[in-house]
Amino acid sequence: MLSSDLKGSARLAVDATLAATDLVEAMHHTIARLPWRPVESDARTHGVTGYVYRGIRTLTGWIGSGVDLAIGQLQPLIDRISRQADGPTRDALVSALNGVLGDHLAATGNPLALPMTFRRDGHVLERAPGGRALLMIHGLCLNDTHWLRHGHDHGAALQRDLGYRTAYLRYNTGLHVSINGRELSEQLERWLGDAQTPVTELAIVGYSLGGLVARSACHYAAEAGHRWPRRLKHLVTIATPHHGAPMERGGNWIDMMLGATRYSAPLARLGHIRSAGITDLRHGSLLDSDWRGVDRFAADAPLPKTVPLPVGVTCSALAASTGKRADDLGGRLFGDGILPVDSALGRHPDPRRTLAFATERQWTGYGMNHLDILGRAESFTALKGFLTRPPRAQRRR
Repeated sequence: MLSSDLKGSARLAVDATLAATDLVEAMHHTIARLPWRPVESDARTHGVTGYVYRGIRTLTGWIGSGVDLAIGQLQPLIDRISRQADGPTRDALVSALNGVLGDHLAATGNPLALPMTFRRDGHVLERAPGGRALLMIHGLCLNDTHWLRHGHDHGAALQRDLGYRTAYLRYNTGLHVSINGRELSEQLERWLGDAQTPVTELAIVGYSLGGLVARSACHYAAEAGHRWPRRLKHLVTIATPHHGAPMERGGNWIDMMLGATRYSAPLARLGHIRSAGITDLRHGSLLDSDWRGVDRFAADAPLPKTVPLPVGVTCSALAASTGKRADDLGGRLFGDGILPVDSALGRHPDPRRTLAFATERQWTGYGMNHLDILGRAESFTALKGFLTRPPRAQRRR
C-alpha cells in the first residue's frame, strides 16, 4: 500500500509543480504586458523567459518518471515498511486528500484515489449482510472510521439497539455528487443481489455530503429501474447541506474578487484547486446536468435542478446549531458552523425547492457543531427514534 502512496504522492507533487509553473508564468506574462491589453491569465511567455519555463516543465516530467522508476526498484523494501504503517493515520490523510483533490486524483489515474467500497470492522464487505441492513455514508474528507466519535458510533449503536446489520461506505468525496450517486446505485444493485441471505429491509444514514450522495443514488436508481429501492424503508440525513453551504459560496466569492484585476487574476486559479465534491456543496447539486457544460466556479452558475425526496421512503433530517435555543442569533446566523439549520432540514425561501420532510421527522440539536452531532447522546436518541417510529402511509411509485 505504501508503494502506491509514494507513487501517488510523487505524481501529485509533479502535477502541483507544473500547476505552480503555469501560475507563475501567467503572472509574469500579465505583469510584462501593456496595461491596456486584455488579461490572459493562462498565456505563455516568449523568448528566453518562455524557454526557462518550458525547461522547468520538461525537467519536472523527467523527475516524475524517475521517481516512479525508483519506487518500482524499491518495491520489496516499501512493501515491508507498509506492513508497519499506521493504518488509521494513513486512511485519514488519504481521505482528506481525496476530499480536496479527489477528482484530480481520479482523472489522472493516481493510486491515491479511493475506490467505492462497502466496509465493516476495517475490512471490505463483498456481500451485503442479510436481514435488516443499515448503510452509513460518511461526509467530505472523511471515511468509514470517522463515525466513531468520543467512543460512540451511530451505526454500531443502531446495530446493538435495533438489530440492524450495519455496513459503512468508503468513497472518494472529491468526485461530483452525481458520479458517486450513480456508482452507489449500481453497486447497491449488485451488492444486495449477491447477499448470502435475502435483505428484507434497507435503511441509509448519510452524514453531511453523504446525505446528498444517498439522495442522488435514489434518483439514479429510479431512472435506471433498479430493484434495491424497493427494500429501502428509511433515509436519514444528518447535517446535510440540501440547499448548500455558505462556506463554499464564500469560496466562490473569493474566486470572483481575485479575478477582478489583471494582476490578481492568475491567483484565482488557486481557488480552482478545490474538488468537484466541494463545489457541489455550494447549492447541494445532485445531478450530472447541474455541472455538465457549466463552469462550476462561475459566480452566476444556475441553481441545481430540484430533486424531490424518494417516494415510498420514510425520510428524516437531523440538524445542529451552535445556538443554545431556536431563537439564538448566533445559531440562526451560523447554524452548526458549516451550514444553516434550514439547509440541513431541506427548507428554502422558495417553497418549490423545499424538501418534503414531515414536521415530525425534523430534529435540531442545540449547543453543538457540525461534528458534535456525530457523538452526542441526544442526536443518537433522535436518530434511533426516526428509525423506530412507524412511518406515515405513503404511496410508492
